[in-house]
Amino acid sequence: MSAESRERFAQEARSERPDLALLCLLLAAEADPELDERVMDWAQIELDRLAGMLPYGLRGGKAWASAVTELLGGRMGFHGTPADYDRLSSSLLHEVLRRRRGLPILLSVVWLEVARRAGAPVYGLGLPGHFVVGFGDPEEGLVVDPFAGGASLGAGPAELAAEPRTPARTLDVVLRILNNIRAWASARPEQSGVALWALDLSLLLPSHPASLRYERAKLLVERGEFASGAAELEAYAVVVDAIDAQAAARIRSEALSARALLN
Repeated sequence: MSAESRERFAQEARSERPDLALLCLLLAAEADPELDERVMDWAQIELDRLAGMLPYGLRGGKAWASAVTELLGGRMGFHGTPADYDRLSSSLLHEVLRRRRGLPILLSVVWLEVARRAGAPVYGLGLPGHFVVGFGDPEEGLVVDPFAGGASLGAGPAELAAEPRTPARTLDVVLRILNNIRAWASARPEQSGVALWALDLSLLLPSHPASLRYERAKLLVERGEFASGAAELEAYAVVVDAIDAQAAARIRSEALSARALLN
């Protein structure tokens, strides 16, 4: 991903109404060097095409949920399988549109973007360990699971009963996708470069956990970039110092250890 593309990602993330599909495509460009403007245009056009296949004049969350599920989960065959958790492509929107397979959150992005383009009252809902899509008023609890082809959750699992049904914000969805990519890479040491760009993009979001700076510094050290990793550890220690002096001291000690590896 070029510096220009990263700047575009940062600008879109800071816009008044961030475009979820565009942000997903821009982050996917980090993983796929062949994802150029032509492919990005194709993905947006495909979402438009799918939206155009929905019937006109639908009213109410139930009617929309039924129509979107019949189209995407039924005719188009979008769904997930356990094997999809092993693929980085399952977190890349253009690949999910092409393969019609993906992680719950990326399939939910497809559901959301297609439904929104058609005018449906739709929202994403992040549950612990899963992501689903709701239609209509969130209090009605009309929720479907795109990973299961759009199967209705009815009254919903225990997570729905326990958690407030607050629609996920666009940037929360993007950060969760990046977290998934980092988790995938962390289980594969040879993919530390993937973890690094996922961290870089997470840090470009206007709101993100400060601890990601520490995670990035540690990853640089693990990759053998001792000087830059130590510098970032020291910078993070300055931030932590105002909150927890002992933790800051430990981080500075880690920075010293990293610099010692330069000798």
